[in-house]
Amino acid sequence: MSVVEESVEVQVPVTTAYNQWTQFEDFPQFMEGVERIEQRTPTLTHWVTSIGGAKREFDAEITEQIPDERVAWTTVEGEARQAGVVTFHRLDDTRTKVMLQLEHDPQGIAETVGDKLGFVRRQAKGDLKRFKQYIESRGFESGAWRGQV
Repeated sequence: MSVVEESVEVQVPVTTAYNQWTQFEDFPQFMEGVERIEQRTPTLTHWVTSIGGAKREFDAEITEQIPDERVAWTTVEGEARQAGVVTFHRLDDTRTKVMLQLEHDPQGIAETVGDKLGFVRRQAKGDLKRFKQYIESRGFESGAWRGQV
């Protein structure tokens, strides 16, 4: 397993950042390579990705979700194997630090080489930067799911 840790500060309150992150079907708006996500149940999402010419489909289960604090997941079915957590840290009334920790298991030679060259880390960093631009340009979340898992 390979581990990636990245973070970004966003100029929105913690509730806004968290609420937007719970809108999984909006991820293609800021996550490069994510073509589509379907929220199948409150704790199950289906992902379709295309990264570096490799198309993947997989299901991810939300294993922990605490409003304004964290969302954790693990893949349960499909070609990709990963687990991760995103945590939200209130810096003040208008700023939040979003931290991503991702464990993934590169499949095949191309993914292993790409991982060693830092491709996944750069992708995660870019996705967080695009999330920052997305939520700050909106100023408010597109929806929210405040349930706890």
